[in-house]
Amino acid sequence: MAEKKNYLTREGLRKYEDELQNLKSVRRKEISQKIKEAREQGDLSENAEYDAARDEQRDVEARIEELENILKNVVIMDVEQHDGEIEAVVFGCTVKLKDLQKKKELEYTIRGGTEANVLNHIISNESPLGMALIGAKKGEKVKVEAPAGLLEYEVLDIWVG
Repeated sequence: MAEKKNYLTREGLRKYEDELQNLKSVRRKEISQKIKEAREQGDLSENAEYDAARDEQRDVEARIEELENILKNVVIMDVEQHDGEIEAVVFGCTVKLKDLQKKKELEYTIRGGTEANVLNHIISNESPLGMALIGAKKGEKVKVEAPAGLLEYEVLDIWVG
């Protein structure tokens, strides 16, 4: 079975590469020093500093593994090729929408699942809304099937940058 591709912008790729580099070159050394210092205190069975450092080490190693898996299956989506306004919604663009039920304007940037962060208005191209928006043009209406029912949005504006 083929592994899932991770769609990233160049910005997202740089962010993950920088984080991985920092974890491997800086955080590992810091944690190793913490473990060494905790060992020097003696009895490890009741040493909270040692336990905390080992937990931190486990978390960092898990994140390193996660980042390496993301980066080994990455597909770069070059949004820099678009400049300013564009005709249709594409990966990496920002979209201004009007929620037709709530009469409220929303703004989302469409990225891959690993870069998605709804709290920062970044949605996945694989989310129901992201999939409905890809290819939509300014002025078009899109319908999205959601747990709350059928939602309808109008695309007000589309741009990159």
